[in-house]
Amino acid sequence: MPRKTSTSSMEDRIEKNLEQKLSRGHHCQKNVTKNITVSDSIYCLGFIGAAIYYLSLAPTFWTGVLGLLKAAFWPAFLVYEALQFLAG
Repeated sequence: MPRKTSTSSMEDRIEKNLEQKLSRGHHCQKNVTKNITVSDSIYCLGFIGAAIYYLSLAPTFWTGVLGLLKAAFWPAFLVYEALQFLAG
């Protein structure tokens, strides 16, 4: 027959177990949320648009894969070109 334990002793065991795990380097995160901002939405729309653009120009599979990578990193290309233009 299973032994009945009181709620407080069970809570004590859980708390002790958690402290042991945290002392060994395990990390526990509570209530972690991700806030989606307007800039995330703009980046997503830019990614979709760039992916469609690069994929429509791709004659082979691997240039399509390269196009998807370019679509993911298009802000870096934009900043590079803008700084190159401003530098003269």
